[in-house]
Amino acid sequence: MTSSTLDRTADPSESAEVERQLAIIRRRAVEVWTEDDLRRKLLRSIRTGNPLRVKLGMDPTSPDLHLGHYVPLRKLREFQDLGHQAVLIIGTYTAMVGDPSGRNKTRPQLDETEIERNLATYLEQVSAIVDASRLEIRRNGEWFSKMSFAEVIRLTAMMTVGQMLARNDFAKRHAEQAPISIHEFLYPLMQGWDSVVVKADVELGGTDQTFNLHVGREFQTQKGDEPQVCLTGPLIEGLDGSQKMSKSYGNAIGIREPSRDMFGKVMSIPDALMRRYFELLTDRSAEEISRFVGADSNPRESKELLARDVVARFHGTEAATREAEEFRRVFTERQSPTNVPAVDLSRSELREGAIWVVRLLVAIEFATSNSEARTLVRQKAVEIDGTRVSDEKANVPVRDGVLVRVGRHRFARLRVVER
Repeated sequence: MTSSTLDRTADPSESAEVERQLAIIRRRAVEVWTEDDLRRKLLRSIRTGNPLRVKLGMDPTSPDLHLGHYVPLRKLREFQDLGHQAVLIIGTYTAMVGDPSGRNKTRPQLDETEIERNLATYLEQVSAIVDASRLEIRRNGEWFSKMSFAEVIRLTAMMTVGQMLARNDFAKRHAEQAPISIHEFLYPLMQGWDSVVVKADVELGGTDQTFNLHVGREFQTQKGDEPQVCLTGPLIEGLDGSQKMSKSYGNAIGIREPSRDMFGKVMSIPDALMRRYFELLTDRSAEEISRFVGADSNPRESKELLARDVVARFHGTEAATREAEEFRRVFTERQSPTNVPAVDLSRSELREGAIWVVRLLVAIEFATSNSEARTLVRQKAVEIDGTRVSDEKANVPVRDGVLVRVGRHRFARLRVVER
């Protein structure tokens, strides 16, 4: 049904409501496939009072969600606020396969123990973004664990190898003669089958999920069901400013991170990312954002405002104000931070009141190994009471109350103890 057809069949109030919802849904969306299908579904929903079933799948591949997860979860919440039914698929079985999207090599598979451990924290974090009281949660192990081998074969028969190799990441790896494991082909099939099982009207995903979303649409058509609308959203880059945000890339900002760490990390993003972060992570209008990142703006002030917005979303406005003031004290006025955590250091570690700097960083858990500690020193990231340590062989004098700083955001006040 085209827009013009919809106008002929809907009364003015129905048309106005369809357009109102579409305007909200289009925000921060890259593609809606197809918008005519979505119009038709919205009109039917308005007329019948039956909400659309809007699906988002998430694999519990790590115990923590980050701001990259926040983007699609925020869109899911928008559909909830429009009166539709949010359906969150927890990929307990797809996580065992590993999503190959955007990967240039086979992704490590997780076992059930790892998945359950990660899942323990997922729902609590999701509830900080979506309305848990109006959320349908399904584990895809519900249906995949019951499939017979014959049913798996029938599932694989629904797509061809040629269709799979048309997918960009598979095509690239195939052209480069990089290994592609057969089990990786199962992932898009499983994601598509999820849509059939839960009768999704709309599926959300990042632009790296476009192929998988269309598999769901194809499978629904093959089963004689109405095909879902595929709504892709942008991927947000991580702290490095290039790769998408991911825990495995070490460039993520976790939604459960302490407010101070979250504020500091946002302040460290490249200036070129500010517009994108404002658009995807805040409620600022387009006019405001253009003013904050325009030619006449002050990048440091704009970034501080961005950091305040992000921290306020997850920790509240009071925490955002506190961290902004603390950041200015430490990094603008070059003062020592307040509320520095005290860290115990055994006196037995000292030799004539001093300790090897590498051993110190490992002992207070600012480095996980001697190698990492040496790297920090070589990078000139270590200060003891305001004096930078650049010699990885140095022995540094310590006493009660010495301030240790590593990088821009990690501080500890030493407390020498007997043990």
